[in-house]
Amino acid sequence: MQKTIKKPSPPLRSTYKKLEDVVGCKWSVSVLQAVGAGIARPGALERHIDGISTKVLSERLRKLTHYELLSKQIFAESPPRTEYRLTEKGRKLVNIIDQIRSLDAQSEVAEQSDPPDR
Repeated sequence: MQKTIKKPSPPLRSTYKKLEDVVGCKWSVSVLQAVGAGIARPGALERHIDGISTKVLSERLRKLTHYELLSKQIFAESPPRTEYRLTEKGRKLVNIIDQIRSLDAQSEVAEQSDPPDR
């Protein structure tokens, strides 16, 4: 008689892995927030996000688009113009990240206003 070992379903594992990959990367979070603020073109994103290289930005845009957090639109112009927008999933994630940052800021203020214990 063999034991059957239940494994987590692949979609849950892959969803968590994607979330971990995005939230664990400072560049991904910065890109999502910049696109959420209306900065849509790669060149503008590169100028806006301090310290990001063209290569890293391209990789992050590709990955965030693959994860369906960003949508990519290429305009048939000369030269071609590319713009990125948050998808519904992307907007939800940016909202969660904003809430976490707000909680962090509130706790910093609370720590500064509390006198240290003696």
